[in-house]
Amino acid sequence: MTSYESAGVSIEAGDAAVELMKVWIDKARRPEMIGGIGGFAGLWDASALKSYDHPLLATSADGVGTKVAIAQALDKHDTIGFDLVGMLVDDLVVCGAEPLFLTDYIATGRVVPERIAAIVKGIAEACLEAGCALIGGETAEHPGLLEPDEYDVAGATTGVVEASKLLGPNLVRAGDAVIAMASSGLHSNGYSLVRHVLLNGAKMSLTAHVDDLGRTLGEELLEPTKIYAKACLALAAQTQTHAMSHVTGGGLAANLERVMPAELAATIDRSTWTRPAIFDLVQRVGGVTTPDLERTLNCGVGMVAMTDADDADAAIDVLAEHGVRAWVAGEVHEVGQGRPGGVEVVGNHAS
Repeated sequence: MTSYESAGVSIEAGDAAVELMKVWIDKARRPEMIGGIGGFAGLWDASALKSYDHPLLATSADGVGTKVAIAQALDKHDTIGFDLVGMLVDDLVVCGAEPLFLTDYIATGRVVPERIAAIVKGIAEACLEAGCALIGGETAEHPGLLEPDEYDVAGATTGVVEASKLLGPNLVRAGDAVIAMASSGLHSNGYSLVRHVLLNGAKMSLTAHVDDLGRTLGEELLEPTKIYAKACLALAAQTQTHAMSHVTGGGLAANLERVMPAELAATIDRSTWTRPAIFDLVQRVGGVTTPDLERTLNCGVGMVAMTDADDADAAIDVLAEHGVRAWVAGEVHEVGQGRPGGVEVVGNHAS
């Protein structure tokens, strides 16, 4: 007799996963969240926005990319949620928006309740760190499209910013300091290159200790993405910060250019920071050129702010209070006078 389960979809396993994840979802709540999981839609009390004069809603959708292959290979699934949340909420905060709530989507070849619960645990803990609620989600079993132990993770988030406090290119001024914020590692971008170089090309083992890294390769590659949300909201509230850029796919220069007005440019000096060892390893083992490396990986900088130069020291202090190491990496200047437009990265990294 043919059944849904014989076709590869287990309703019972899905129900078991929901029961296991409930305890974690309950930890990632905000007062505005109405009800719990299990309904057709997550509910949010929008009357909380009455305190705003002119609220603007911001939204972002993203995924983790091929970093999930590392989690699957190591059978460690409770940190990949930080990568998802980091990719989502930190795209919101660059405009000054506070993340309010998030939904996730997990597609897998076979629902293993404990594995799905571990993924959601990471998402919920990361939501707690970012200050937003996990308001709902979907787990989809896709037999035949994904292998039994394969999965992909994506999500969407919504935030709010007062219109008068919106950050962006129109506020950036010549003389602004470019404040760089340290990444925790590779974050969630460029893993196709990293896997191609280290795993497929050099045949390195994820469980092998790498002296340059001070830990196993797998531990390094699975290091969770740094979440900057609360730190960046504090930065916007306490300093004259004009714009921010989340350094994701495309690298530092390309992402900073997205928030630069046409009449201004920025110069970034590599000598202001030491590039973490994982980036040196990828470049050395793969023979990757510096331009290719910097177009693909964050190279040690996960977020950038353009702040009034007089507030630069205060900005670094605010970020330090929130556990974010930061430094002045460059400056904004007018285009012309022999200086190129866009973003120019100069010098060599400190050793």
